[in-house]
Amino acid sequence: MKLSANFSLNELTKSEAGTRNGIFNTPSALVIEKLQALTDNILQPLRDKFGPVIVTSGYRSPEVNKAIGGSATSHHCFGYAADFEVLAKDNRELAIYIRDSLTYTQLILEFYNGDPESGWVHCSYDAADLKCQTLTARRVNGRTQYSNGVL
Repeated sequence: MKLSANFSLNELTKSEAGTRNGIFNTPSALVIEKLQALTDNILQPLRDKFGPVIVTSGYRSPEVNKAIGGSATSHHCFGYAADFEVLAKDNRELAIYIRDSLTYTQLILEFYNGDPESGWVHCSYDAADLKCQTLTARRVNGRTQYSNGVL
């Protein structure tokens, strides 16, 4: 099923953890609607601007999310979020572009260390909650710490 000109439902539901653990990662019709909104408002505009967007994590069923140790309230479980990178684009620059150009629920620059290829971008889109929260996640002493803004 195509969600947009350049994104398929399969691309946003593919899960290596699910496959490894024999867990189906099949979204409901409501989750597919949320993934459609995420694609329309975040992923496809980025594709149109920068070229290929590599989605490393999209929808995660609650079972898949638990298998990877994700938060029970993760936006991934509801179809609101994706983790991704853009080929040949510094992830910090990508996060800044999203912050300055798109409307979103939450934007997190995750585990970026100054190397343009380090980390990834997490972005969620919930039309009922477009608060444009912007964070940076870093690992400190083995724990994830969040700071406001793109650092």
